Amino acid sequence: MRWQIESIVTENSPKEKPLRTTSFVIHATRGVIRDHNLRRKTMFVLVVIALVLLFAGSTILQSFLNPHEHPVWFILFWLICAWVAVTAMLLALFDLLMVKSEARKADRILREKFARSQIPDSPRSTTDE
Repeated sequence: MRWQIESIVTENSPKEKPLRTTSFVIHATRGVIRDHNLRRKTMFVLVVIALVLLFAGSTILQSFLNPHEHPVWFILFWLICAWVAVTAMLLALFDLLMVKSEARKADRILREKFARSQIPDSPRSTTDE
């Protein structure tokens, strides 16, 4: 009975393209870049992950990451740690540039409003008669 319902539902649903991994990654990346709250939360999570990896690699996993015994694991682990840290730094740099851009835009809008308020609307005299 259940498989019949599922087949009816799938037959009646419009034919959609399956979501591909690259398309999903691109859309998720756009979302992270455009939303400043999500971008900052992502930076925070990446920094926490990098710190946990740094702590774990220096203490808990030290014997497993011995470069003389396991050079591949050592290199792979620290490359992943560096990749996470660099990603967090690049997001922070991008966030800094976006904040500066928004501040310049707000400053420009404020200057335009101030300039318009200084220009009189009518050619009336401002002196009292």
